[in-house]
Amino acid sequence: MTATAAPAPVDHRPSGRPLVLAVLALAVGGFAIGTTEFVTMGLLPQIAEGIGVSEPQAGHVISAYALGVVVGVPILSFFAARLPRRGLLVGLMGAYAVFNLLSAVATGYGMLVVARFLDGLPHGAYFGVASLVAASLAAPERRGRAIASVMLGLSVANVVGVPAATWVGQNLGWRAAYLITAALAALTMALVLAFVPSVPGDKETTGRREARDFFRRRQVWLTMAAGAVGFGGMFAVYSYIATTVTDVGGLGRGAVPFFLLAFGLGMVAGTWLGGELAAWSVFRSLIWSGIGSAVVMVVFWAVAPLGWWLLPVVFTITALGSVLVTNLQVRLMDVAGDAVTLGAAMNHAALNIANAMGAWLGGLVIAAGLGYRAPALVGAGLSVLGVAILLWSAADQRAEHRRVQRAT
Repeated sequence: MTATAAPAPVDHRPSGRPLVLAVLALAVGGFAIGTTEFVTMGLLPQIAEGIGVSEPQAGHVISAYALGVVVGVPILSFFAARLPRRGLLVGLMGAYAVFNLLSAVATGYGMLVVARFLDGLPHGAYFGVASLVAASLAAPERRGRAIASVMLGLSVANVVGVPAATWVGQNLGWRAAYLITAALAALTMALVLAFVPSVPGDKETTGRREARDFFRRRQVWLTMAAGAVGFGGMFAVYSYIATTVTDVGGLGRGAVPFFLLAFGLGMVAGTWLGGELAAWSVFRSLIWSGIGSAVVMVVFWAVAPLGWWLLPVVFTITALGSVLVTNLQVRLMDVAGDAVTLGAAMNHAALNIANAMGAWLGGLVIAAGLGYRAPALVGAGLSVLGVAILLWSAADQRAEHRRVQRAT
């Protein structure tokens, strides 16, 4: 009598065209979010004029969105761990569409700040859940590339969506830009329903247990701190790019979309490169991108008065920043233990603390009379501090490894 071999496990992950369409649907959501988040920077002078405040004060609108992301991630992730993930993605995009519409009809500064705060709430949860879904659909060795593909939607938004929406906002009024992003969110809902397979939540976990497991880990806090500080430099520069280009660089208003396009192309290049570097070394790519960012920020300060010469510098700043974003996402998922839903989402909370901090610190030095070049030096300092936190994280990880070895 011969033993019968156990059947090989069946791989239910989609492949080929279904996988591509599923990841594309998730990336369109990133495109919608990226367009609405970053178009505010390009239209900041128009928004300030439209609601009757100064440009540094209008920068608080950017910070309000970022703080919405920070608040929304832990709250939504707490309740989301057990929910079916496709339905959750559709719900998050539905909320995004509604709050973009609220931004478009805001009647004053206070209402717009509240609308942008509410619009930020679904941001991090969407990217976190979309990253988990993409990683679960792809083969293990392609996990980093699948996550990078979702993030690529945000990057492509800065090549196509942000310049186009900025042009529309300059010519048809800033409110029209938010109407466009509401429509993109609605399109994402349809694509997710059509192409993303049903992915169940984790029935074995609870939000309370995920939060307890996640926030007790020192590596989690250090990784989030590195993102919150190190990535703030890019936003210190990006938040005030429109006036930097016109008032410091001496170029016309029509040049602003080209600089936003350079930011977008840098994001695409950096996100793709980050996915490739994840296979080499996630941690080393974080260190080198942080060091490079500090150097290029100083170059930005020096080149800003030279007009079009600033264009390649802008590209490089965002390319390096996007390597940081992609691989911080991978690292945070790796150090999160069993709290994968929260780990996948909290990267975006950390990065939007960077958004709020960068916009606030940039506005602070401008309001102090140091000029629109000064945020670049703030950015260089933040990049250096981010690298220091990463090195601290590495030292702590090695010390923990030695403690475990001695204990065993």
